[in-house]
Amino acid sequence: MTKIQFRRQLIVFILLCVAIAGAVVRHYAERGSTTRDIATLLMVLWVPIIGNVIAWLIGKLPRRAPPPEPASFDGRESFTPHLQVELTLRPAALPVHDVPLSAGEYRCALVVDKEGFSARWIVPPGEALERGKPHALAIEFLTPELARPRFAPGADFRVLVDDLFVADGRVLSPA
Repeated sequence: MTKIQFRRQLIVFILLCVAIAGAVVRHYAERGSTTRDIATLLMVLWVPIIGNVIAWLIGKLPRRAPPPEPASFDGRESFTPHLQVELTLRPAALPVHDVPLSAGEYRCALVVDKEGFSARWIVPPGEALERGKPHALAIEFLTPELARPRFAPGADFRVLVDDLFVADGRVLSPA
């Protein structure tokens, strides 16, 4: 036991003794007397320690194993398309942000009903996706074995980025 742990236990023990002594004095003191009020105050000194005791007890409970790390596209170099889709980007909330999407990789979640599947698509260099117009794109899933059964040709879905739905889509065909 470290010095700090010993001191903490000693403080808890002393405050517990003070609270018990306050309870005994309060029991025998006359109602409305100053002695009874001081005894009540001595009992109340124990209240902050109760939180520490409860926290200590919770710390003794066994912990569950942390969830596994989520999979990521970071380790994948090549783009392997799993679906051909038609995406229609929604207009941005602010006119200043209502610009076409430039070339590059975009990561999102494709949402069907209440299920979301991590995916990415690539806008080829020299191209841009205008908002409000449908665009045919290839999509790669992070876990294609889970996602493919939910994305049959003709299925509608929404594209979620962070906490905003940025596009609507329809499955054209498997890639």
